[in-house]
Amino acid sequence: MPNNNISSTTNIGYPYSVDLIPPIVKFWLYLVFLIPSIICAVFVLYHLLCNQTFRRSLNNHVIIVLLLTVVVCQVTVFPWMLYYEYHINTWSRSFVFCLIWGFIDWGVYLLQLLLFAWASIERHILIFHDKWVSTKKKRFFVHYLPLIIIILYWFIFYTFVYFYPPCKNIFENSQMICVKICLFQSFVFRALEMLFHYIIPCFTIIFLGIILILRVLWQKHRMHQPIRWRRHRKMTVQLLSISVLYLLVTAPWAIMIFLRICGIPSDVGEGFENLTFFISYYIVLFFPFVSVLSLPELRTKFKNVLHLPRVRRIVGPETFDLASIKNQQVPM
Repeated sequence: MPNNNISSTTNIGYPYSVDLIPPIVKFWLYLVFLIPSIICAVFVLYHLLCNQTFRRSLNNHVIIVLLLTVVVCQVTVFPWMLYYEYHINTWSRSFVFCLIWGFIDWGVYLLQLLLFAWASIERHILIFHDKWVSTKKKRFFVHYLPLIIIILYWFIFYTFVYFYPPCKNIFENSQMICVKICLFQSFVFRALEMLFHYIIPCFTIIFLGIILILRVLWQKHRMHQPIRWRRHRKMTVQLLSISVLYLLVTAPWAIMIFLRICGIPSDVGEGFENLTFFISYYIVLFFPFVSVLSLPELRTKFKNVLHLPRVRRIVGPETFDLASIKNQQVPM
């Protein structure tokens, strides 16, 4: 989730001075979606991991990793946020706890962006260049190795930023994310970090989603192979569904951050920036629902789970025992 530990001197980030949404409203707006989202995430993960067909499908591997990061955020950051919003300015936290919170809140959020940006690239490979993953060796270098590199790079980078910086992080118990990362006080460092880890991945997802639509339509028209495209349609729908989610939820805050980097004063659009920051947390809450809706097999199963058993009324001929009827008659 977006981190609001950005110094006012950098003019990049969350505007503390304008808070359009009261804390108690934030509390309920998050809580209403949190519990159903956790149930949905566990449901999708269970089927993707336990079903052999789903588990072996290359296009589902990134989704599995993303759902795991989503669940981590749902059971850590969101309960902490809810408690803070309900007990604002009364929760005393330790410095180590604040570092862990900041690491998960901001670091895991960016890991999700980086992973899905790669998924957007990989989906083009799986659909249009499937020969690149036709052997075990090719699958390792084209499919598994990029995932490993992204996760290792992310872990090393943000472990260094949060836990082993060359400067001293500042404890701020009055803020929700109660630590100010010293490296983020450098405008150059913060601008580059936001550019390469947030803005570029965000717009890569959106751009490649649009390109995928155009390529699919063109190839389908040119090749006239309905059976093959029926198989690829699932991967296309899955990517586009999640891309639309990122477009609606993540892109507005990315635009505001980009404008800050370009030099727009911090007091311009503070209210809107605050709102986009609040909305950006919903990427974690909505991702499981979009994932299950983009998979037809899971969508059907999830609907069956949600359906409550109904009392069936049987309409038909009714049989009677003539002897029992006569015994029940009252003599005149």
